[in-house]
Amino acid sequence: MEKILVSACLLGSKVRYNGSDLTAEGDDFAWLLRTQHIVSFCPEVSAGLPTPRAPAEILYGVGEDVMSGKARVMADDGADVTQAFMAGAQLALDKCRQADIRFAVLTESSPSCGRNTIYDGNFNGRKITGKGVTAALLEAHGIKVYSQHQVGMLRAEFLS
Repeated sequence: MEKILVSACLLGSKVRYNGSDLTAEGDDFAWLLRTQHIVSFCPEVSAGLPTPRAPAEILYGVGEDVMSGKARVMADDGADVTQAFMAGAQLALDKCRQADIRFAVLTESSPSCGRNTIYDGNFNGRKITGKGVTAALLEAHGIKVYSQHQVGMLRAEFLS
């Protein structure tokens, strides 16, 4: 049984910016819950951001750009929440290191957890290719990150 870091909102925790969850479903996700040791984690809440909170997007870049100081995470009310997103990503990495976690399943399109896409920074609902801050930091440290839509890929890796 492998320890897998999973976005808390995918597990039914109401920690998203609007106070909701984004419960994942399907055979592959059910397999994950049934066969692996799940470690629930929300980077934003762990860094002290409230629920609910203003929606946030990465402005002028992607997660790697935030980590290098080239981009910021901004809330739609104008608040700069970059430091909280960076702190949440670091806390996720610390959790993975402490618990010897090698895999994560994170929420697609989130400015923290997006694995393949994030919103474009204009609060217009448009997505771009890129990772969120937490996904980027975890991958930079060798942790394999999947979105909730890619759990079948993780399952295939375990079964091969």
